[in-house]
Amino acid sequence: MRRRVPSTQALLCFEAAARHESFTKAAGELSLTQSAVQRQVVGLEFFLGVKLFRRARHGIVLTEAGLDYSRLVARRLDAVERDTLTVAGRGEAAGSLDLAVVPTFATRWLLPRLSGFRALQPGIHVNLETRTRPFLFADTDFDAALYAGTAADIANWPGTQATELLAEEVVPVCASSLIAPRRRLSPGQVAALPLLQQSTRPYAWRQWFEAQGVSGVRDLDGPRFDLFSMLAVAAAEGMGVALMPTMLIDAELERGELVTPCDRPLRGERAYYLVVPERKLGNPVLERFRDWLVSVTRRSSNA
Repeated sequence: MRRRVPSTQALLCFEAAARHESFTKAAGELSLTQSAVQRQVVGLEFFLGVKLFRRARHGIVLTEAGLDYSRLVARRLDAVERDTLTVAGRGEAAGSLDLAVVPTFATRWLLPRLSGFRALQPGIHVNLETRTRPFLFADTDFDAALYAGTAADIANWPGTQATELLAEEVVPVCASSLIAPRRRLSPGQVAALPLLQQSTRPYAWRQWFEAQGVSGVRDLDGPRFDLFSMLAVAAAEGMGVALMPTMLIDAELERGELVTPCDRPLRGERAYYLVVPERKLGNPVLERFRDWLVSVTRRSSNA
């Protein structure tokens, strides 16, 4: 059955004209004449049976239908361009993986080690896109996800199989200037410092203080940050003390940008998992990546 899809040229002309709200500017971008762009858009309107633009005093403006359609078309064209670049860049390579990743774990733990996988599997390209919450794999093109959560979070992720990689251990960290001239603080003294909060883990400080036997702390007070990478920078700048997974701040601790004022790590309920949709089980490229990831995390845990 033939697909009812307009021509790619018509969609490209429409997307450019919608973005600029100008046939002339779209023509310049696409190296076409203004009349050629306008003909393509008129043909698209006839194909759809919908007016996409209306004439205005100073040119053209999108109709409501045109605005909605332009957003959809732009996303689809972006996806086609991304897929095209992936295939062109890969050439005859063995394959590629599209991974959804939590941002800070990706930048601070995975990326510094990914060259090791590249050396073992030079034909496999690993593409990363950030996601901070669970999603339905059926609605995406991801092959797997690297996700931080509890065992219950993972169990409730439908149609997936998960491999636990690293358990999360958190510890208070701050700039040395925040506690100078002291080098070590008691948990009670930590409670007197400005507490930096992680937005998605509002009760992290409460759990840490309870584990240390400290009560009566205003553990929900303090500025909130969406990402651990933001939290680490804020702590290094002396804004307060942050509760951070140790695996994400090795570099800052080694350089002395962050110090541990109270060396009492707490192993929390969360861990980092490789989550694979059931339809991808048995994918040889994904299995190679999983095997490598498991071996690296085991070495990291035993270090």
